Amino acid sequence: MNRRSFLLSSAALTAEFRSLADAPMPMATLGKSGLHVSRMTLGGYHMRVRGEDEGIRIIHRAMDLGINMFDCAHLYHDGQSEITYGKALQGGRRQKILLMTKAHLRSRDEAMRQLEESLRRMRTDYLDLWQCHQVSTQAEVDQIFGPHGALEAFVQAKQQGKVRHIGFTGHHDPAVHQRLLDGYDGWETAQHPVNLVDPHYLSFIHSVLPNIRRKGLGLLAMKSNAIGGITKNHVATIPECLRFTWSQDIDTLVSGVETVEQLEQNVLVCKTFQRMSEKEMETLLSRTRRGPIGVQVEGYKKGEKGARLRRHWDGEPA
Repeated sequence: MNRRSFLLSSAALTAEFRSLADAPMPMATLGKSGLHVSRMTLGGYHMRVRGEDEGIRIIHRAMDLGINMFDCAHLYHDGQSEITYGKALQGGRRQKILLMTKAHLRSRDEAMRQLEESLRRMRTDYLDLWQCHQVSTQAEVDQIFGPHGALEAFVQAKQQGKVRHIGFTGHHDPAVHQRLLDGYDGWETAQHPVNLVDPHYLSFIHSVLPNIRRKGLGLLAMKSNAIGGITKNHVATIPECLRFTWSQDIDTLVSGVETVEQLEQNVLVCKTFQRMSEKEMETLLSRTRRGPIGVQVEGYKKGEKGARLRRHWDGEPA
C-alpha cells in the first residue's frame, strides 16, 4: 500500500470511528441477574496498563460509545485499577453505568475486607456485580463453601445491599467451575474463557458453558484472545477472535484494551457484528485445531505447564 492509499484508508477508518458514538450498542440481559448490559464490557486490567490518565480516557470513551458494563478486580495493578475507576466515574458518571469488581481471598472475613477496600477505592457505596475471582482448584472451592468461607461474605454483602448481584470467575479448570455451579444456587453470573482454541483443550465451551445457561446464570466471556496468546502464535486475527466469541451463547465479552484506538476497533467489530454460521465456525475450528493449542496458547489453564505458570498469571487479567 502506498502512502496516499494508506492515508485515505486511515481517514476512512477515522470517520468510521467517529460515527461509532451514534450507532446503537448491542445489548443483552445478564441471565437471572436481570441486568441490561452492553455486549462488550470494558476489561479492568488492560485499561490501566498505560497509566491512570490513559485509563480514564478509555473509560470515558467507552461510555461515549455505549458500553455500560465495567469490569475490575481487587488485585488488578495492586488496586490502581479500582482507584482509576473511582476517579473516572466522578461527576455523576457512576450512576450511568454498571460496575463490578472481584475478590480473590477465600475466607469470609478476608473477602469482606476486600469488598470494603474496593468500595473505598472506587468511591461508591455499592457494586452492581461482585464476583469470587479466579477460582482455580478444588481446594479453593472447599474453602469458599466451608465454614466461614468466602461464600458467606457474598451472601451477606448482597443482604446488606453492598452488592446487587453475585457470581464467580475462573480460567484454570472447567471442573472447578462446574463444582461452584453445582454447590450453590444463589450465584447469578459466571465468567470464563470463550475463544477459538478453547474447544481443543480443557474446554469451558463444551463442558460447563451449557450448564451455566441451563441454570439461568448470566455469562461473561473473557480471554477471547487468550491474553494475547492467539495473535502471538499467529492462530487468528483479533476480529476473528471477537466474532467467534460473540457467536457463542454468551451475554457480554469482557474485552481488554490498552488504548482508546484499540477500544474503538473492538467496538466497531461489536457494533457491526454478524453471527458466524455453523459452517463458518466448523471451518475456523478445523483450522485452529491444527495448532498450536493447549497451554502453549492458553497458559492459564490446568496442565503440567499451566500449573507451573499459574503464579505468573495470578494478578494478570481474569
